[in-house]
Amino acid sequence: MSEDRAFDRPRAAYAADPDRSRGRRLPEPGSPTRSDFQRDRDRIVHSTAFRRLTHKTQVFVSLEGDHYRTRLTHSLEVAQIARSISRVLGLDEDLAESVALAHDFGHTPFGHEGEDVLDRCMADFGGFDHNAQSYRILTRLERRYAGFNGLNLTWETLEGLVKHNGPLADASGNGIGRYAGRVLPHAFRSDPDFLGLEPWTQPSLEAQVAAIADDIAYDAHDIDDGLRAGLIEIEDLRGVPLVGDFLREIEERYPGLERPRVVHEIGRRVLTRMIEDVIGETRRRIEADGVDSIDAVRACPRMLAAFSEPMEEAERAVKAFLMERVYRAPSVMAVRDRVGGIVADLFDVFLRRPETMPDQWRQDLDPADESQLPRRVCDYIAGMTDRFAFQEHRRLFDATPDLR
Repeated sequence: MSEDRAFDRPRAAYAADPDRSRGRRLPEPGSPTRSDFQRDRDRIVHSTAFRRLTHKTQVFVSLEGDHYRTRLTHSLEVAQIARSISRVLGLDEDLAESVALAHDFGHTPFGHEGEDVLDRCMADFGGFDHNAQSYRILTRLERRYAGFNGLNLTWETLEGLVKHNGPLADASGNGIGRYAGRVLPHAFRSDPDFLGLEPWTQPSLEAQVAAIADDIAYDAHDIDDGLRAGLIEIEDLRGVPLVGDFLREIEERYPGLERPRVVHEIGRRVLTRMIEDVIGETRRRIEADGVDSIDAVRACPRMLAAFSEPMEEAERAVKAFLMERVYRAPSVMAVRDRVGGIVADLFDVFLRRPETMPDQWRQDLDPADESQLPRRVCDYIAGMTDRFAFQEHRRLFDATPDLR
C-alpha cells in the first residue's frame, strides 16, 4: 500500500479494504486523492436521492414541524454512529458511512404508510420494497453521469445496501430472513447482476455496523421526537428498561434540571451505552468465531455486529414502548390514514393518465409491456418528497387532506 496517499489508514484484518475492492460494474480509473469507498460516499452525498431525504418523513410527516427528524437527519445520525463504531473496531469508516447515508434512499414519501400503500398498489406488478428501491435508485434511476445510469458504486457498497438486514436468500435463491417464503423483490430479480452480490453471504462488518447504527439512532432519537411531540412525557420513561435508569441518574446528579436538558441527557446516554455495548459484543464475537479476514466475516453463520443479550432485551423493550406510545399513537395513525390516501390517489391518476407525469417519466414506454407503466409510476411516486406529493395531489385533485 502506498504511503503517500492521505486517505490510507491502518485497518483490522477483517475490515474491508478499498485497495482490494471487487470493483465497479463499469471500470473507472482510481483517484489519487480519495479511496474508492470515499468516492462512493461523495457520489451518494451529491445525488438527487440524498437531497430528497430532506423532506421525507421519518416518523412525523415533514409538514408537521421543522424540528422533527427527517430521513436526511436520521441518515446523518446513523452515519455518525457507524463511523464512531467503525473507528474503534478498525473498520473502513468511509464504507460504513456510505452504506449509512444511502440506506433510506428507497423510502417513499410519508414513511412506512407510503411504502405499505405503494406495495398494495403494485401487488399485481411485483410489489414494492424500500430496500430494493434503494438498489434500483443507485443502479438505474439516478441519471447524472455521462457514462452510466445510477452511481456506479463499488461492489462492497452495493452489497452493504442490499444486505442491510443480513443475507436475503440461500444458495438456491430462496428468500430467507424478512423474505422467507416470498420471492425476492422485483428490483433484485430484474437485475441480471444482482446474484453477483452473493445475497446468501453475510455483509461486511462495515455494513453490519451501519445496520445496527440504524437501530441505535431510532431508539435514541424517536424518544426525543416523541417527547417533543407531546406523545410521551418524561414520567412515562421511568418504567422503560435502560431509559428509566438513565432518568434516575440524571435526577440524582442534576436535581431540578430543566426539561430540554433532561431530554438531551437521556438521548446521549442511550447512544453512548448502546454504542459501547455493540463495540464490546462485536469484539467478543470476532474473537469467539476466530474471524481474521473479510472472507471469514462473510462466511460466518451469524451477524457479528450485535448487542449483548442484556442490551438486546432492553432494546426490544424500548422499541415496544415506542411502537405503542409513539408509532401507533392515535394522532400519528390519523395522519397515516390521510397520507395513505394521497399515495393511492396519485398512483391511480398517473396509471390512468400518464400524460400528467413529467415527460422524462413517460419516455420509451413499451405499450406491449403491461408492467412497465406501473413500475414507472411507482418509481416516480417513490422518489417524491412529502411536500411534493402533497403539492401534486393538490394539482390533480379538488380536495387534499389536511396533514397538520
